[in-house]
Amino acid sequence: MGKITVVGLGAGDLEQLPLGIYRHLLAQNKIFVRTMDHPVIHDLEREGVRFHAFDSTYEEHDDFEQVYQSIVEQLLTRSGEGDLTYAVPGHPFVAERTVQLLVEKEKNHDIELAFLGGQSFLDAMYTALRIDPIEGCQIVDGTSLKRDEIELQHHLIIVQVYDAMIASEVKLTLMERLPDDYEVTIATAVGSREERLTTVPLYQLDHETTLNNLTAVYVPPVQEEKLLYGEFNKLRDVISILRGPDGCPWDQKQTHQSLKKYFLEEVHEALEAIDEEDDDHLIEELGDVLLQVMLHAQIGEDDGYFSIRDVIFAVTEKMIRRHPHVFGEVTVNDADEVVSNWDEIKKMEKGQLNEKESLLTSIPKGLPALMEANMVQKKAAKVGFDWDEVAPIWAKLQEELDEFLVEVKEGNTDKMEKELGDILFVVVNLARFYKIDSEQALLLTNHKFRRRFQYIEEVVMKKGKNMTDMSLTELDEIWEAAKKLENKN
Repeated sequence: MGKITVVGLGAGDLEQLPLGIYRHLLAQNKIFVRTMDHPVIHDLEREGVRFHAFDSTYEEHDDFEQVYQSIVEQLLTRSGEGDLTYAVPGHPFVAERTVQLLVEKEKNHDIELAFLGGQSFLDAMYTALRIDPIEGCQIVDGTSLKRDEIELQHHLIIVQVYDAMIASEVKLTLMERLPDDYEVTIATAVGSREERLTTVPLYQLDHETTLNNLTAVYVPPVQEEKLLYGEFNKLRDVISILRGPDGCPWDQKQTHQSLKKYFLEEVHEALEAIDEEDDDHLIEELGDVLLQVMLHAQIGEDDGYFSIRDVIFAVTEKMIRRHPHVFGEVTVNDADEVVSNWDEIKKMEKGQLNEKESLLTSIPKGLPALMEANMVQKKAAKVGFDWDEVAPIWAKLQEELDEFLVEVKEGNTDKMEKELGDILFVVVNLARFYKIDSEQALLLTNHKFRRRFQYIEEVVMKKGKNMTDMSLTELDEIWEAAKKLENKN
């Protein structure tokens, strides 16, 4: 197996090519290049240097990774015939996937590599853009740009924006984090005689005709603070400031206990927005729920016990652990099997159920009563303590109604309350049998009552009357009118 010497052709013209690399190339008779589309190659050809190029390989495959794998395999085959030189644009270790693949092969002792370096396009890029990377600079591959990896407050250089298709993907990814008219700079052939810098609004990025294998896109750091409002770190900073020494007196004095009622309120308001099917309202209310999470996390950090990172780590780790059918080797057939696996994993996490521990221990305290009743019954049902058919449930409901009426006749208020609770508990059981969420059903009825009652208020107001001046019969007639109006809609 021959040795492969990897050289970088730099980012510019022949005049910028290091003398050592220039002399090496002149002395070789077996030089392979990833692409002929580079100004140095054309200059060297005029001096009699000959190259074997892999440009045709790009036409043979559907994606770049396949292209790079193929180039490496061809290089391995040709190195079996003796030593060769492989020349790449720029520096071998800057945005050059084929070199990384070759290094992986070297680790497996498949080949012997040598490197002669080269000038990176980044030096020319910093000069052309007049930026200092020490301020924070991120260099990413345009062919695999990921939205959430972008640091908006750093200089961002996106390389390998070869053509309009890649530019379009880059544009769409950036537009998820930046305004459509945010100005970016298209930098082509920096450091060469053909250098060109073109500043365009983001939405026009893929309309530029000079895109080629020497093109990179520069995104300047975000300076306008409002553009960072959608960033998680910005929210974290805001909460930290509110709780800090110069922050808000109300936020500063909050504790986990004092925030409990607000947390519950915000969750219920989010549920209301879901029922209304109002996306704008839901965005607002989910933001309020997130605010509560962030406040609790900041309190934990201020007290030195935990931070939002601990919260995120815990939930991420749990989701991966409890979804082995997604992140592991487990196979499931349906959603019911997912739930069953979830419960088994929970048991294992707790070291199996302690024999003295009740099945109901895991049910959170402070739930709405109907929701708690539903969870209690479902837990009991898992060990067979449940009706198999609906008829006994109806009979039990009638039995509880009769017992309630007995206490009504006796005027025993305490027992009336207990018997009414029994009625509601059976109603939850009945709802469960018919696969109806009793909490949701009652919420819907509450909302329906609100709508109709508000309709009565509006009608009475238009008549110039007060509700207290009207009889129940009159009010009931308006109620019926509200029902008919709803049915029409």
